[in-house]
Amino acid sequence: MIKQMRFLFVASLLSLLLYSCSEEAQRSMKAVPTAFGQLNEIVVVMDQDMWESPLGDTLRYYYSSAYPLLPQPEPVFDLRHYTPLDIKKDPLRQELRTYMFVANLADEDSPTTQMVLKDIGSEKARSAREDKSVNNAAGRDKWAKGQLVLYQFAYSHDALVEGLKANYPAIKRKVNKFDERKLESYIYLDGVANPLIKEVKDSMGVSLRIPNDYFIAINDGDIIWMRKETEKISQNLLLRKMKYENQSQLSKENLIALRDSIGKEYISSTLKDTYMQVNDKDLPIIFNTTSVSGNYAVEARGIWEIVGDYMGGSFISYLVLNPNTNELLFIDGFLHAPGEDKRDYMEQLDHIINTLEFK
Repeated sequence: MIKQMRFLFVASLLSLLLYSCSEEAQRSMKAVPTAFGQLNEIVVVMDQDMWESPLGDTLRYYYSSAYPLLPQPEPVFDLRHYTPLDIKKDPLRQELRTYMFVANLADEDSPTTQMVLKDIGSEKARSAREDKSVNNAAGRDKWAKGQLVLYQFAYSHDALVEGLKANYPAIKRKVNKFDERKLESYIYLDGVANPLIKEVKDSMGVSLRIPNDYFIAINDGDIIWMRKETEKISQNLLLRKMKYENQSQLSKENLIALRDSIGKEYISSTLKDTYMQVNDKDLPIIFNTTSVSGNYAVEARGIWEIVGDYMGGSFISYLVLNPNTNELLFIDGFLHAPGEDKRDYMEQLDHIINTLEFK
């Protein structure tokens, strides 16, 4: 009898172990989905009452602020809002690319707070209670491969608002960096244009990673104009080099005058006596000191128009100092995309420009 009981116990144990191993194997064999979604899109996970409160207004003020500088306003990020219940209702909502959880950790009954506490752990939560500067975290692949998961939290409403404001620049950079690979896949879907890359290098002494769907419109020894044309949009790149003589060349006024001189000489519509110029009357020019691939530069963003015709669009111009030759490189990207959203196309142009390397 005892032997039979021992046998049954061992058999049950083996059966349980085999079942557990089988269940574990099934879980490990289950396909993990790959995240999908658009560039510059953030899924905001927070309670409905918080989304509709001034805290939600603060979040939208920063993350939906206008992208600089477009003829019609478009947001820096497209926001989708879901509550934790919304996420659970539809499994596809767990397979998007970029999430931001926003929680007041003092509200223990909040479904979002419960999710955030589970993810960040008790030690991080304790640190956040003791130190207000501990108010954010980041992770990857929560529900699917290729996800960026951001957390913003605090132990009071006011501290959470302040954290949203203070963290915005760093989180914006993090999301933009995360989006780079997807942006590259859009830009270089058809590969690179090696003949154009060589022509630019030979003419301008610089390396630029040019997509395969661009072509040379003009190369007269003074400027190079490259274009990508589709049924919906025209993306354009202009390059010109010149001797660097003094700091005044790097002023806003000089950069705009240089762009206007090129626009007047080279760029027109199909109508006679038309030409391109900067339009700083309808929207101001944004001018900054910056760097391109680690090289000192000044940057101008604004809108252009064709004088004598109803055409216009956005541009971004740089004057970059070549440390090897003591020359300046003017490099400009401009877009004509009537009726289309323009933010992502301008980001593509800026990305190409920032592949610049001096040889």
